[in-house]
Amino acid sequence: MIDLYPLARPLIMRLDPEKAHGLTISALKAGLVPADRRPDPPSLRTRVFGLDFPNPVGLAAGFDKNAEVPDAMLALGFGFVEPGTVTPLPQPGNPRPRLFRVPEARAVINRFGFNNGGLEAFTARLKARHRKPGIVGANVGKNKDQTDAAADYAAGIRAVAPWCSYVTVNVSSPNTPGLRTLQSRDALADLLGRCLEARRQSGATPPLLLKVAPDLADADKEDIAAVVRDSGIDGLIVSNTTIARPAEIPADLAKEAGGLSGKPLMGPSTKVLGEFHRLLGGAVPLVGVGGIASGADAYAKIRAGASLVQLYSALVYDGPALVGRIKRELADLLARDGFRSVADAVGADQRGG
Repeated sequence: MIDLYPLARPLIMRLDPEKAHGLTISALKAGLVPADRRPDPPSLRTRVFGLDFPNPVGLAAGFDKNAEVPDAMLALGFGFVEPGTVTPLPQPGNPRPRLFRVPEARAVINRFGFNNGGLEAFTARLKARHRKPGIVGANVGKNKDQTDAAADYAAGIRAVAPWCSYVTVNVSSPNTPGLRTLQSRDALADLLGRCLEARRQSGATPPLLLKVAPDLADADKEDIAAVVRDSGIDGLIVSNTTIARPAEIPADLAKEAGGLSGKPLMGPSTKVLGEFHRLLGGAVPLVGVGGIASGADAYAKIRAGASLVQLYSALVYDGPALVGRIKRELADLLARDGFRSVADAVGADQRGG
């Protein structure tokens, strides 16, 4: 059934994209999408943040906003999944339509605005599956009307930390007013300090990661790298969606507000990833996100400095079989270049490997 997606794709593409996504979640909850039980190549095993990943290919935040299907997505072959973004209180998000396919560019534009069912239900689902195998993170954000952003992040971390494998602090969505200002040096230092304190208060110690935007000035990147290094957080996710509209986006869609993801983001996000790898000197593990649709894309992120990668938008166009294909292609590329493991290839482009 996984390999039948190309036959179903024309019908799916005729549906409203948000409705199609809702039906996908329902199908996964009902067990209608079978697991991929093929073992991962040994070269894909990797240890990052003190966690043992069966493979480095993860599901990015945004797909499973309410932590409804983490185990179903792990069963498709992902090495880890990241539910969220979740906010302390439920919120409907921005008015519809707010999700747009851009098939000509294999891209997606969204302006959801952190629509989710809230922290209580999200945490209950994580707690219910806590003892099951698999690496399941949690991506936390702030409610739209909250003026003390750090209070929302701290509340999210205190709630989810005992029940997830890692926590991501999302300050980089373009769809919540004022959110990206939290990436400024002083604001970020204060925020991460309060997030680390919230983790301590939770009594648990999952790795704490920060997710940043691709639309950063050089000075912003330097500031973020300095704060990340000084704060002692465990990792950086590069990057979220972009507000840029490259030439391949048709004019009628380019005017839609929101974050752009998919193929056009591959180059820009990988460039920013490489810059953070250089700025941090490899001292902090990086997760590469943006535009991955093949093993070669994943490999490019790894060679630029990513220890792990995540994808989401490419599933819209290629379906669940994409996960296994990326892993096979990635293993072949590692073997071709003489790397025995993913870890051996991290940052290879920057050291001439």
